[in-house]
Amino acid sequence: MEDYKKEFIDFMVECQVLKFGSFTLKSGRQSPFFMNAGAYVTGSQLSRLGKFYAQAIHDNFGDDIDVFFGPAYKGIPLAVVTAVAYSELYGKEIKYCSDRKEEKDHGADKGALLGYKIKDGDKVVIIEDVTTSGKSIDETYPKIKSQETNAGGIKIIGEIVSLDRMEKAPDSDKAALGVISEKYGFPARAIVTMKDVIDYLYTNGDKKIITDGIKKEIDSYYEIYGAK
Repeated sequence: MEDYKKEFIDFMVECQVLKFGSFTLKSGRQSPFFMNAGAYVTGSQLSRLGKFYAQAIHDNFGDDIDVFFGPAYKGIPLAVVTAVAYSELYGKEIKYCSDRKEEKDHGADKGALLGYKIKDGDKVVIIEDVTTSGKSIDETYPKIKSQETNAGGIKIIGEIVSLDRMEKAPDSDKAALGVISEKYGFPARAIVTMKDVIDYLYTNGDKKIITDGIKKEIDSYYEIYGAK
């Protein structure tokens, strides 16, 4: 496992973004772990977060990118800090864009988008925090493609999330990221997967964070909800 992935796992735990215990998810599932990207709140945390995203994007998608698109609301700061970090780490200026929950009908920046206005010829990477069901992309994808003048004018290079929960999506035995790739035809990746987390904190770790008891709960959870 790459060093930055190990550092990112430590970072998530340190910021109390990734927690272990008993949590009720939006889907109603009872999960032994929970990730909340809203817990990154300080300048230094956001700066580090952007660098982790930038490294993962560079590793997975390379440099031929024009725009980072962050779906409102959590995706907005993610796209911004990643654009800043990418410039610092790789010397390339990539623009950020987000959708508005409500279209602005006045001013010089009126419209459905915040930040850069994507257009034909742009190559876009979508940035999100985490996906369990893959449903959010069903709203994001048409918003991006609606900005095209000509069909296929905007190319979505891929999607990146911070954590792949590795759970099967609704009505599928495959993980949400796999369903997204199949449905939309672009790769969906994560900075780290739950397998990475377990390998680092339990299998090759000191078992202080993921204890034997928590590992049993995670195993039981994946017997029911784990992707095939």
